[in-house]
Amino acid sequence: MWVDYIKTPNLATAEMWKHILEGEGLPTHILPEGDILQWGERVPFRVMVPRGREHVADEILRKL
Repeated sequence: MWVDYIKTPNLATAEMWKHILEGEGLPTHILPEGDILQWGERVPFRVMVPRGREHVADEILRKL
C-alpha cells in the first residue's frame, strides 16, 4: 500500500523528489493529481512512498 508523501506543482519537481528518495533506497511512485489521462508537464503530482516508511523519507529529507 502506498501513501501520499509530497504534493508537487509539476512533473519535473515530482521526478526530482523521486530521484532523491530512490537514490537513498526508498521505493517511490509518482502519480498526477486527478485522472491519469492528464499526465503532463504542468499538472500537479503526488509523490508516494510505502505505508509505514514515511519516517524513512523524513530522515532522507533531514539529511539534505
